[in-house]
Amino acid sequence: MTDTPVIIESALNGITSRQHNPHVPVSPEELAAAAIECIDAGATVVHTHSQDPTARPEERTEEYAQCYRAILEERPGTILYPTTGIGTTVADRYAHVGMLASEGLIRATFVDPGSVNLGGVGSDGLPPPMEYVYANTFADIRYAFDLAVQHELGPSVAIFEPGFLQVVLAYDEARALPSGTLVKLYFAAGGYLTPGRALWGVPPIPEGLDLYLAMLGDTRIPWAIAVVGGDAIESPLTRVALERGGHLRVGIEDDANAADNRELVERATALCASVGRPVATLAEAETILGLA
Repeated sequence: MTDTPVIIESALNGITSRQHNPHVPVSPEELAAAAIECIDAGATVVHTHSQDPTARPEERTEEYAQCYRAILEERPGTILYPTTGIGTTVADRYAHVGMLASEGLIRATFVDPGSVNLGGVGSDGLPPPMEYVYANTFADIRYAFDLAVQHELGPSVAIFEPGFLQVVLAYDEARALPSGTLVKLYFAAGGYLTPGRALWGVPPIPEGLDLYLAMLGDTRIPWAIAVVGGDAIESPLTRVALERGGHLRVGIEDDANAADNRELVERATALCASVGRPVATLAEAETILGLA
């Protein structure tokens, strides 16, 4: 057991549509209001998606900026970060990151160090006939880490598969892992891009956590868990992860059926208290991550 404070991240919307969940915040104003509620409930990291990832970088940037300016005006210093855009090159997909960093609106960025089929079984119980692969080449990954260093942003690293963590460990062994890195171990409780049993990643079972922690070994890389496609607070894995020193991500992005982001953070803080760990303040989160 550890008494290290728990960093709570709130992932407010993701790809969850208003048609699927009428409670999901969508507009910059809605996202800012939800973020402030979550920060007041204990979150120190907030992650959002834009409404149109295919928009031109300038339009995408302004949508994020409207949200982030409103948050930082009320809760200065909050660790905010966006997600990828859609473009033909990695520079296109990350263009908004540099723009937001230049305005001082973000302190973190996203790094997805690998490629994966994000889906679940179809109605016939088989993999669906979808062509999409979430692809990140080694060159893309290097670009993302280099961008984090250039702008002094803490990489928020999504681990969808064990191979993703191999890349992080290579950076760590080469002493090239940027300061501020937080590794998020994603456990697949659902298909994410499609419904049904997940066909990617590691299921939310203690043995899956054992695998990841064995890989992390005696490194000092901060790590958190996320239960994608399910309720992280109700998952027995989450208590085990907290007892073993992990941090925690919650939000409607991961639990598309949740009614309220703030309630998820409140439940997360209660769970942390029940295992004897305090929730990190912003200053504590900065120290834990080594964030500039």
